[in-house]
Amino acid sequence: MQVQDQAEMAHLLAELRVEHRDLDVAIEHMAASMGRDELQLTRLKKRKLLLKDHIARLESKLIPDLDA
Repeated sequence: MQVQDQAEMAHLLAELRVEHRDLDVAIEHMAASMGRDELQLTRLKKRKLLLKDHIARLESKLIPDLDA
């Protein structure tokens, strides 16, 4: 993996982490509200899980392979 690719992946990873945190806050606020939209809440939670999976895949790619 080239340095530029790693830098781009690290930048994307940072953006995804920010979006994940933002979704977490939005979900907390929506869950606490009285007239919440359950369908929208479910969609936000699903999006958050997808982001978590994407973040995990990128982190895995950034970790160098070690020969055993």
